[in-house]
Amino acid sequence: MKKQLSNVPQKGYSDWFAEDFAVQQYIFDTWRKVCKSFGYEEYLTPLMELADIYRAKSGEDIGGKELMTCVDRGGRELAIRPEMTPSVTRMVSRKYNELAKPIRYFSIANFVRNEKPQRGRTREFWQLNYDIFGSDSLLADIEVIQMGIEIMLAFNPPKNSFKLYLNNRKLIDDILNNKCGIENNNKTDVVRILDKWDKFDKQELTERLIELGLNSSQIKNLTLFAEGKSFDQLIKNFPDIDSNLGYKDIMESIDVLSSLGYKDYVVFNPSVIRGFDYYDGLVFEVFDMQPQNVRSIFGGGRYNGLASLFGKSSFPAVGCAPGNVTTLLFLQDWGILPEVSTVADYLVTVFSEELKNESVKIAKTLRDEGKNVELSFTVGNLSKQIAYARKRGIKYVVIIGDDEVKKGQYKIEKL
Repeated sequence: MKKQLSNVPQKGYSDWFAEDFAVQQYIFDTWRKVCKSFGYEEYLTPLMELADIYRAKSGEDIGGKELMTCVDRGGRELAIRPEMTPSVTRMVSRKYNELAKPIRYFSIANFVRNEKPQRGRTREFWQLNYDIFGSDSLLADIEVIQMGIEIMLAFNPPKNSFKLYLNNRKLIDDILNNKCGIENNNKTDVVRILDKWDKFDKQELTERLIELGLNSSQIKNLTLFAEGKSFDQLIKNFPDIDSNLGYKDIMESIDVLSSLGYKDYVVFNPSVIRGFDYYDGLVFEVFDMQPQNVRSIFGGGRYNGLASLFGKSSFPAVGCAPGNVTTLLFLQDWGILPEVSTVADYLVTVFSEELKNESVKIAKTLRDEGKNVELSFTVGNLSKQIAYARKRGIKYVVIIGDDEVKKGQYKIEKL
């Protein structure tokens, strides 16, 4: 007996029927419009790369257990891209010296991570990635942050529906090096714990840090930093921290963004770490303020050292990556997802066998005028054709009968 295959997509993956994809396209079109308004150019990289590109700096989850890999016929281990940053850095490194700087690039692409599907997380997902290469200026960081806010505002969200939390890896390094005395070989592991600080209870956090060799004094200082929620509290706990370059960058960024009208959106938050190992400057995350769903929607930051993975001199880079899944949840939860039509505006009916060609010509004429038009495949029985148009949600039907042909006209009826 022939094996019957399932017509259901695999867990964590989705079919995109027309009405579903239209919503996704609305999100993509909004992203694309904002990026182009800032002068960014669109690009794309291959779906698969050498697995080591992601293992090097994507972190223990995304570059490890979540990586979907295979071996090609040449014996090379490849991975489906789980994120874009290593891929676009590799691509830019090929022509970096030839390109005018700064380089402003964006892409909208799909990715796969072998993680447990849950609300806000699927195995296949789409992301906007926008990045600036070739500028160390703080203005580049500020622009990327500004775009993150403008992307959210482009969806017309309610007041106080989202916040952008800002931190700096330089500030974190100062805390780890000078306030906690944590050695470099432990720093990456400690940063990864900091990134998940709110996901563990205090006992588990303490146990994990003790396993890394931290003493009670180091853990205390680390806790003071991670659980501080304001500049005043940070200065109180670490009085000389205001001389840190990372601290100064945060302060200046907030000042500039406030002057641009974004004061109500930008907040310093020491718990924002960003789990990728390549971040080395300002980092930020945009959070949904829905009371029952306070979660990160997307984030980004500066990553100046990533190009060295490809045997090239490091070059400045800063970027951000909003995702479709969390964006859609935000729009749904706040009730701001607009109705998006997938159907044509006009249905040209076919009155009779003799007038089929007339209907085909009228449909072409309307399309040449820029209208979206369906041609009916039902001949005669206008009531059936009109019923179909209503079921589809088509706004207008075009009728070309004997009288219309004689007069050289056609009739449009609004449904």
